[in-house]
Amino acid sequence: MGIVVTNNKSIERFIHLSQNRIEADFILKNALVADVFSLCWRKANIVVADGKIIALDEKDEFTAKVVEDANGRYVIPGLIDAHIHIESSMLPPTQFSQILLPHGVTSVITDPHEIVNVSGSKGMEFMLDHAKNATMDIYFMLPSSVPCTSFEHAGAVMKAKDLAPFIQNEQVLGLAEVMDFPAVLGADSDMLDKIALAQNANKMVDGHGAGLSRYQLRGYRAAGIRTDHECVTAEEARERVKQGLYVLIREGSAAKNLVDLLPAVTSANARRFAFCTDDKHLDELIEEGSINYAVSLAIQHGMNPLQAIQLATLNAAECYRLVDKGAIAEGYTADFIMLEDLHKMKISSVWKDGVKVSENGKMLQNETISMNIDETILNSVHLPNITASDLAIPFKEGNRANVIGIMPNQLITKHLIKEVDVRNGVFVPSIEDDLLKLAVVERHHSRGTIGLGIVHGFGLKKGAVATTIAHDSHNAIVVGTNDADMIVALNALQEMQGGLVVVNEGKVIGSLALPIAGIMTTLDASEAEEKVKETHAALHRIHPDLNFHLFLTLSFLSLPVIPELKLTDTGLFDVQHFKHLPIEAVGSSD
Repeated sequence: MGIVVTNNKSIERFIHLSQNRIEADFILKNALVADVFSLCWRKANIVVADGKIIALDEKDEFTAKVVEDANGRYVIPGLIDAHIHIESSMLPPTQFSQILLPHGVTSVITDPHEIVNVSGSKGMEFMLDHAKNATMDIYFMLPSSVPCTSFEHAGAVMKAKDLAPFIQNEQVLGLAEVMDFPAVLGADSDMLDKIALAQNANKMVDGHGAGLSRYQLRGYRAAGIRTDHECVTAEEARERVKQGLYVLIREGSAAKNLVDLLPAVTSANARRFAFCTDDKHLDELIEEGSINYAVSLAIQHGMNPLQAIQLATLNAAECYRLVDKGAIAEGYTADFIMLEDLHKMKISSVWKDGVKVSENGKMLQNETISMNIDETILNSVHLPNITASDLAIPFKEGNRANVIGIMPNQLITKHLIKEVDVRNGVFVPSIEDDLLKLAVVERHHSRGTIGLGIVHGFGLKKGAVATTIAHDSHNAIVVGTNDADMIVALNALQEMQGGLVVVNEGKVIGSLALPIAGIMTTLDASEAEEKVKETHAALHRIHPDLNFHLFLTLSFLSLPVIPELKLTDTGLFDVQHFKHLPIEAVGSSD
């Protein structure tokens, strides 16, 4: 984590350094520095000591032990991801840090509700401890909804009393995305206890306002919720800014909202916006990065580069009260990036706490951190023996069905009513009509609950796909063209203790084991990347025309707080009306 001034001697030293009475540690000379306060460029030498920026020297007055020449290149503050679930990268925090630092991301605010939904307090402790060894700064928001809702089965239950031991941790900034909006608007005592826990500690409360009206948002604001990353339209973003919320513009793997939200950002309201990824898979993180990609995309679509940089740095820092982050200025942490190309965000070098950690896209020192992992975290998958009868979807009258309609690269789904193939009283998947079977199987405590559904939009031509990354309870989820391959996929998940699986004609043709709570790998990032590539190649064997992130789309079909239809281990769920639905429908087909 960043350097902190804690005593008179340290303050005295910084004062002497600032007055050029003591030689500095490092100077980056002849830099074109982004002034994110005034949105202008300044020619200066960046003077660094003890991990802090001591001066922006415009007269060559300072000396240092080490000097490097920027030769007039652009230098911007280290980028900040305002909301991410590190577990969605499938990497533990130290490996995640090694992947993102070369892309200029020096700080992230993470919500570890993925692993906490599986492993409770032990999962929280694992993430906090592991993050201490990361080179980047990793800050945490405590999960607010474990389980996500009361009508599904996660691996743990976290009430305010369970979160309380963590609230004063210096790595913890507040309470993470409050997604159970009925609990907030209904003034549920358990939810209010969690919100009060954060507020009494003078810490932040994040929101999750998917599909909420302006009137419902008022309830969120009354509860003290300050952010939302679920906007999908510019009008939604404007409404949230009107009500005083920070809008975190999301550009991840499954949800890509940046281009749609940019029209809401103006010179007058820009300080209420920041960038986030929410969830982004390993392959895309390695290829694109995260917030650097968002900045580049914003510039590409017409945003002033300095404005985009401000959103990615100062705005995120001020939103989360990181008072010494987000700017290249005296007294700020010395996190900065030197660019080869401003508009494409091509990065030459990255400094963290005044030390160069990456050059030309490569870490200068790759750290191998030994992981002490609780045995229960490594053995978290407990699936029943599934048979074809367990996956049967009966129809008693007709063949009309409530169907989940996926929207590629979006977290929201459509509630469709379709005529489906029914033979001998049970649903039969149809490749021609793209109507496939979906199942969510409880995997934490051997409860034996299985939710079944029908899904349209995946386009699989054969086989089955399964994973234990299934937001947010992280049960096993599988989609398939036939029962036999679905069963093989589920059995493979059990054998691997979680992961990603692609099956065709009874054989596993691609997989990545994720034994850390069924959602993260023990491989190093490069090995994991190769396995991801192999798995995606296998996907293209059963879906030659695949043009969206199938695994991430699948993983969000079990999240029953984002409209319209989702599937949990307890069955098909109508998010808009907050109630379960039967698969068999009454009414006209679409």
